[in-house]
Amino acid sequence: MADATCDLAGYWDRYASGVAAESPEDALKNAFGWCQYEGHGPGDELLGEPLSALELGSGRGNAVAALASKGIEATGIDVSPLQCDQARQRWGHLPGASFTRGEGCAYLAEADRCWDAIYSIWGALWFTDPDRLLPLVRERLAPGGRLVFSHAPPVPGSYGVQGMYGGGFRGRRVWVYRWAYEPETWEEILTRHGFADVRAWTEPAPEPDRIGTLIVQASR
Repeated sequence: MADATCDLAGYWDRYASGVAAESPEDALKNAFGWCQYEGHGPGDELLGEPLSALELGSGRGNAVAALASKGIEATGIDVSPLQCDQARQRWGHLPGASFTRGEGCAYLAEADRCWDAIYSIWGALWFTDPDRLLPLVRERLAPGGRLVFSHAPPVPGSYGVQGMYGGGFRGRRVWVYRWAYEPETWEEILTRHGFADVRAWTEPAPEPDRIGTLIVQASR
C-alpha cells in the first residue's frame, strides 16, 4: 500500500498544474533564483563556466532555457510528465536545450556521458536520499565539474529524512520525502562521497525574520 501512495510523478504533476505561467521574458530573467525571493541571492555564476549542464528536477525548464540561451548545452530531467511537456512546449525550440522525463538516480545510472555542471534548484537533491544520489552525480560530473543545489534550511533540531503529505491533511494518502541537514552536515556528507571544495551556507532572506535558503556548492 505504501508504494501505491508514494506517487512522485503524480505529486509533481499536481504541483505543476497549480503554477501560474510567466511570460518568457520574466521566466528567463528569474530562472536562476537559487533563493525563493525574486531578484535575491546569487545566480548562475555558482556553476562556473560550464559548456554542458544537467538540472535534476528541472520543472518548467526555465533554468535550462536560460543556460541554453547563453550557448550552454543544457539538459533537464524531471519525474513529472506534465512538467516535461510544458518545458518542451515552451523551450524546446532553443538550440542546446533538451528535456527528459525520468527519475534522477535511474537517469544518472544509465547515462553514458558526463556534464561540466549538475545542479538542482529546490529539486531532486532535496527529495532524494543523498547516499543514493551523490555517488551517481559524482560519477557523471566531468573532472573539475561543479555540483550546486539549493533548498529550504532545516527546521532546527529536525534532521535527516522528513515525510510530508502531498495532498494536505484532508487529501488522498499521498506523500513525499525530503532530506534536511545543516550546512556543516552537508559538507561532511559531500566530503564523505568524494567531493572537493565543498561549501554550504544559508543565504539570508531579504528581511531578517524570513526563511533563508540553504545553498551547497562542490566540485569533482
